[in-house]
Amino acid sequence: QVQLVESGGGLVQAGGSLRLSCAASGRTFSNYAMGWFRQAPGKEREFVAHISWSGTDTYYQDSVKGRFTISRDNAKNTVYLQMNSLKPEDTAVYYCAARIRGLTYYLPGTYDYWGQGTQVTVSS
Repeated sequence: QVQLVESGGGLVQAGGSLRLSCAASGRTFSNYAMGWFRQAPGKEREFVAHISWSGTDTYYQDSVKGRFTISRDNAKNTVYLQMNSLKPEDTAVYYCAARIRGLTYYLPGTYDYWGQGTQVTVSS
């Protein structure tokens, strides 16, 4: 079992920045690839970013490329999502997720463990 706890969400004006953190406990964190997803009211959960277990490979949803950066610190069992130039359409609950392996990193169903989510609200 892996337990994931997100933090760092909040209310920010458009153009501002936030850094989300996801702290993991349980099994060896460095064995897991990590992802960030988000879900806005009335919408399906969507992929935001993914990072490999080593941190060498990262992938992003097109709408966040150049604005968001995913990173991880395996010594601290933590994955981060730095969000810059935030837009109102980024408003959602953000979830981190962990998985051992899989090909389609952008599908929520391929992840084994999920956090409880943290709310991000961007005002215009």
